[in-house]
Amino acid sequence: MPTVRRPAAQTREHVLAIAHDLFYWNGIRAVGVDRIAAEAAIAPTTLYRLFASKDDLVAAYLERADERHRSWFLRASADDGRGVRERILAVFDELVVQVQPERSRGCPFLMALAEFPDPALPAHRNAIATKAWVHGQFTRLAQELAETGGVADAEALGAELALVMEGVYATVQSMGVGGPARRSRALVELLLAG
Repeated sequence: MPTVRRPAAQTREHVLAIAHDLFYWNGIRAVGVDRIAAEAAIAPTTLYRLFASKDDLVAAYLERADERHRSWFLRASADDGRGVRERILAVFDELVVQVQPERSRGCPFLMALAEFPDPALPAHRNAIATKAWVHGQFTRLAQELAETGGVADAEALGAELALVMEGVYATVQSMGVGGPARRSRALVELLLAG
C-alpha cells in the first residue's frame, strides 16, 4: 500500500478515526498499536510521534468520542423553539437511532470504564468526565422544566434521566434495541409526567 503524505494534524485525525473503529468494535486492550499503525498505513514510529504511548492514544480516542457525544447531545436537546419536555424526549428518540446494531455495540465510555477500572488512568478519568457531563446536562434540562412548574425535584429527575440513558446503553448490548431499550421513551414520558 503506497504511503499517503498528510500534515501532522490530518495524520493524527486519521489515526484517531482508525483507532476509534478498532477500539470500539474490538475492545481497547485487544487492539495493539502495531495494528492501528498498519491499518492507518503509517509506521509505528509515526504513531508514537503523535501519541507518546498507547495510554495517550486511548485518552485521545476518548476525548474525541466525548466531543462527538457532547455535540450529538447538544444538537438533540437544542433550545430551538421546542419546549423542554420535547427536547428531553428528543435525546431519547435520537438515542434509539444511535444504538442501532449496525452503528453501535454500546457506550464507548462504559466499555472504557470496564477495561480501565483504575481511577488514576486518563482513560478512566475521561470516561467519568463524559458521564458527569451528561448527568449535568440532564439536570440542567430538568431545572429548566422546574422553572415552569413542570417538576418538583430537578436533581432527582436529572439523575433518573441519566440512569435511563445508561440502561439503554447497557441493555442494547445483550438484548438489542428490541429489548428494554425500546421502552426508554415511554419511561421518560412517565418520569416527565411525574
